[in-house]
Amino acid sequence: MIKPRAALSAAVLLLAITACGGGQSAAPEPGSSASGALNPVKVSVIPILDVAPIYLGEQQGFFAAEGLKLEIVTAQGGAAIVPAVVSGQVDVGFSNFTSLILARSKGLPIKVVAPGVASTGVAGKDFGGVVVKAGSPIKSAADLAGKKVAVNTLNNINDTTVRASIRAAGGDAKNVSFTELAFPDMLAALDKGNVDAVQVVEPFLATAVKNGDRVVASNYVDTAPGLAIAGYFTSQQTATGKADLIKRFTAAMLKSLRYATDNPDAVRQVLLKYTKIDAALTGSLTLPTFPTEVDRASLETLAKLATQDGLVESSPDLTELVP
Repeated sequence: MIKPRAALSAAVLLLAITACGGGQSAAPEPGSSASGALNPVKVSVIPILDVAPIYLGEQQGFFAAEGLKLEIVTAQGGAAIVPAVVSGQVDVGFSNFTSLILARSKGLPIKVVAPGVASTGVAGKDFGGVVVKAGSPIKSAADLAGKKVAVNTLNNINDTTVRASIRAAGGDAKNVSFTELAFPDMLAALDKGNVDAVQVVEPFLATAVKNGDRVVASNYVDTAPGLAIAGYFTSQQTATGKADLIKRFTAAMLKSLRYATDNPDAVRQVLLKYTKIDAALTGSLTLPTFPTEVDRASLETLAKLATQDGLVESSPDLTELVP
């Protein structure tokens, strides 16, 4: 998941620079040449399960069919993606929607151009969840009150949805101590007793279950039915200056999402191309859903949680984020 804090400060600085006349040019974009040359489109993603469709779309030629040459730039974390998009270093980025809501609340001119990933909506069978050790006294989300819970980013989609899960179970969501750990470090911290619970996504969730740990809450499912988690976004400047390019990207991305939905085995196989997932583990992964529309109700829920938990003073106009 995307880390917003460094991204926001960096992006605000970038906005100040572009306001003074620097930054990306708004010159008209070229179309495909008569010789059939493809237009490059640079996309920044994190190498996680969520972005499997874009790699499948590249393999299946969906982007080439739209006259695009896909250039995928991987980021170790999400902190660099928002400013890279705002400054025009990349055309499109991938982010969870809470991060985008936070960015938009700071006045950053970004807009969603394609959906990305959503919850399965099935408790106990989702691609993310809260995990405890087998012998833990924690039996449900309500029992997380007063406990130490690891999330990959503080003040973002995972701690807000864990709080929502605790509230849904009748627990005290304010009486939880969250600590920030990278996903690869969480299960070791849980095993050592450094934390009481961890919120993880695949493939770490499947690894935890394989190790005998227990899933006590499906926080995305508890937050809203089929919660939309993340999507692809661009800057307003790119959306205006490269309107046809973005239109073609969206068309290719939608084809990719449909293909991923119809071919789950292909999703599992493509993960081996861009992640370090153990091949023996791919069959046990719970895949997310890959919607072809952004669920507006989910964004409203995430914006409400961001406001309720103090991440933003007030919710931004979501019609500016998702026209």
